[in-house]
This record gives sequence, C-alpha cells and structure tokens, in this order.
Amino acid sequence: MIVYSGDLWGSLGQVGIYLGVLLLVGIVVFWRGRRRRSTTLVLDMALSLSGWWVTLSALGVIVIVLKAFTTNWVELDGTAFSIPLPTDLPCADAADAHGPAISCSRASIQSLSVQNPSAGIHALAALSQTCSLVVSTLPAALIAVICFQTLRGRAFHRTVTRALVVGASVLLTVGICGDLLNDITTTLAVREVFTPGSPWYPESFLLSASLLPVGGAIALAALAAVFHQGTRIQAERDRLQKDTEGLV
Repeated sequence: MIVYSGDLWGSLGQVGIYLGVLLLVGIVVFWRGRRRRSTTLVLDMALSLSGWWVTLSALGVIVIVLKAFTTNWVELDGTAFSIPLPTDLPCADAADAHGPAISCSRASIQSLSVQNPSAGIHALAALSQTCSLVVSTLPAALIAVICFQTLRGRAFHRTVTRALVVGASVLLTVGICGDLLNDITTTLAVREVFTPGSPWYPESFLLSASLLPVGGAIALAALAAVFHQGTRIQAERDRLQKDTEGLV
C-alpha cells in the first residue's frame, strides 16, 4: 500500500513519483526487449516489475527492523481500537433526536503513534508490519516464479504448483495472524500509556480478521490445481511424443 500524508498536491506528487519509477522500469524493459526482438515482452516486463517489487519489499523489512532498534516510537495503522467519546460531545438518543444528531457510542481510531513503548511492543509492532508486507508482496513473488518458469519453457512445472500451494498457506496464515497481531499490539501499547481505571484504558481486546486472506488462499489453491492438471497433461504429451518417436 502506498501511503503519504500532507497537502493534496504534495501527496499526489509523491504517489506519482513512486508510480513513475515503476513505469520507467517497465519502459526500459520494453525498449530492451524490442531491441532484441523478443517475443516475450509481456513476460519480461512482468518478471522485472515483480522482481523490483520483491526487492523493495526486502528493503522494507530491513527498514522495519532498523526502526524497531533505533526509534523510540511505533506506528500502528489499520487498527480497530475504540475509545470513549469526550464527555462534552453533544449526543442524543435515537428517541430524542430531532433532525441530524450524533448517537453516543465509542469512537474508532484507525492509526496512532505511541512514544517510548517497551521492547515487547517494538517487537510486536515490527512483526505485525512484516506480516502486512509479506501479504502485499506475495502476489509479486508468485508472478515472478510463474514468469521465470514460463520463460524457461517450463510453465507447467511442479515448481509453479508448489509455489502456489506455499503461497496459499502463507497468505492464509500470515494474513489472519497479521490482522490479529495488529489489534493485539495496539491494545497492549495503549495499556502501557494509561493506567487501569482510566477511562481510556482498554479493558478488552477488540479483534478483527479480514476474509480476504481466506478468499485469496482459496483462489491460489484453485490455481495450483489448474497448474497441476496442466503439468499432468504436459507429462502425458511428452510421454506420447517419446513413444511415437520410438516407433518411427
């Protein structure tokens, strides 16, 4: 995910630079392929872009680890942490509301930074961010494997099938665990800030897990079955071809 904060045009410019770099890589690969009269330009571009994606993600893991050891704060994004609303906020019950009114409940904070957390919170936050990075990088890694094997003339090979099966397992496990770990880390971090008895002290854990990893894992497992079937058909064709050559 690409996230920048600031004024509108500044943030759009930063996102544009990020996307421009990827576009430049694609243009260079396309130009080199045309010069070589390559017949696999799309595969070459996909392999190069996915390789850059994986490389940048590897650098991102290094940054996450360095931040865990060198900073005195942690960032927690995409959380579902709820806090009580201020007491002076004008609220109205549904039965008493006349016109637009705010119903008193709890507010939800989607991102927050905690200063001077413990080493355990640093470690949990780094692990949670790494899980999110692994999930976002997994599609690029699988594309790289498929393109690499296809360029070698081994599109339907056991390596591709195994990579898809492993990818499905990683997506299901890391995706769900990452969501839960993020919520757990947030609650524990806020508990370090406030003391028990404070109205801001979270008494319970609010956990949530997206179903996207489940759906993605099912899709990858189905794709692995398709490639496995293709591998079997390819093996039968190769065997028949050898038998035919032997008869000739």
